[in-house]
Amino acid sequence: MYSCLRAIQAGQLDLMGFVDYAAAQAVAGVELLDIFWTDAEREIPLVKQRIADAGMQVAVYSISNDFIQPEASARAQELNDLKRGVDIALELGTDILRVFSGSAREGVSQAQGLDWILEGLSAGAAYAASRGVTLALENHGKFAGRSDQVRAIIDAVASPALRVNLDTGNFLPVGQNPTEAATDLADLVVLAHLKDMRRASGGEASHVFTAPDGQLLTGSVIGEGLVDLSAIRAVMDGAGYDGWWSLEYEGAEEPLAEGVPQSLANARKLLSTTE
Repeated sequence: MYSCLRAIQAGQLDLMGFVDYAAAQAVAGVELLDIFWTDAEREIPLVKQRIADAGMQVAVYSISNDFIQPEASARAQELNDLKRGVDIALELGTDILRVFSGSAREGVSQAQGLDWILEGLSAGAAYAASRGVTLALENHGKFAGRSDQVRAIIDAVASPALRVNLDTGNFLPVGQNPTEAATDLADLVVLAHLKDMRRASGGEASHVFTAPDGQLLTGSVIGEGLVDLSAIRAVMDGAGYDGWWSLEYEGAEEPLAEGVPQSLANARKLLSTTE
């Protein structure tokens, strides 16, 4: 659903409208996000039925947790929200919950932030395991942006209920080669985000990231950017990956008529090609 963010922000699409739009694109499943509920208790059964009626599945439910919270009460709330996310995932019919680690915050050191992340994800993984759900940690941000950081967190938590959401685009802003990162993490991946990025100009205002080398990056149509998606697909095939490929479009093109359909067409070519 995040692929349609700009249309949602413009009031062109709501939750049910997104389901109908996805069905019109003839996709097998959708990824729903916590940020788009207006009244989750009321909407969950409605959207679940709408998805089933369209012959689709909920591939994954995603939350926007952030364990970099100086206040213990705030961290406890983040954990409660994660546990609720596990419960909602099951209500929606999926056993995968995409999670984050945390966002950089002024005055919080890498070591302190990592302690809070491990505390939160360890407790979250224990709850997820008790309910038969797998947490998929996305490579995202300062604390879990690189493949070595992601693997270190998963090794430290040491739970089979914590695995990887491989976001193919997110490695570039942290200065890592996406194919090499995918190779590092392939054995841990339970969900893949198909995302692509391109070089940005200084005049672009939204979704612009600065890589460690100073290069400006922004989202692109899938298959038309800097990420070697064919190479990543080959890596994942070699690792025996058979999970969902969830399209996450973040480009500047109008999403509903241009960005998403073009990305889906390229994604279908990518995933249907055999070596």
